Amino acid sequence: MEETAIDNGHEGWKDFLRKHWNIVVLFAAAAVLAFIGAITVYLWFVGDAQSTGMVPTSLGLWTMGHLVTFLLNLILREILFIGIPVIIAAVAGWLWWRKLPDEEKKEYHLFGARSRTTGGGGSISILFWIAFCIKIFLDGNWNVAISTWTFDYLVYSCLSALIWILIIFGIPVTLGIIWWINREMKKKP
Repeated sequence: MEETAIDNGHEGWKDFLRKHWNIVVLFAAAAVLAFIGAITVYLWFVGDAQSTGMVPTSLGLWTMGHLVTFLLNLILREILFIGIPVIIAAVAGWLWWRKLPDEEKKEYHLFGARSRTTGGGGSISILFWIAFCIKIFLDGNWNVAISTWTFDYLVYSCLSALIWILIIFGIPVTLGIIWWINREMKKKP
């Protein structure tokens, strides 16, 4: 009888783990250490940011400037202390994987057929965040404590940022759709 791809893939993982258990344990330990390290760097930076005066200890006194400065510095430190070692470990793992014979890699069937679908949509949230920050800056509320904002101001600022995004991207998309429909209508059947 012929094995199904799912059964073969399941057995492939078992075979891979039996043969290369030491590497799997090493990378699992590295993942745990990276996770613990990321939390440690985060807690260290939070305390450091408050003690150096980068941000106020009371959240009610934070401004958009404090928030953006805090996030950018946190991301920089996480990349520096955790991201770079993780990238080096990933490259080491990739190099190790490349050294395995092709027959052995095919034997494991670790990865199924590739799908063309993607998660997508992740750029919308960062785009919205940037538009929101620009709106706050243009209103002159960049260095104003967030606790002084009214709920209406927050809601209408978010709505304004969303409308900006829709206008900036909606107009070219609409023009592109009109152009495409016009081109399709002119084609002879």
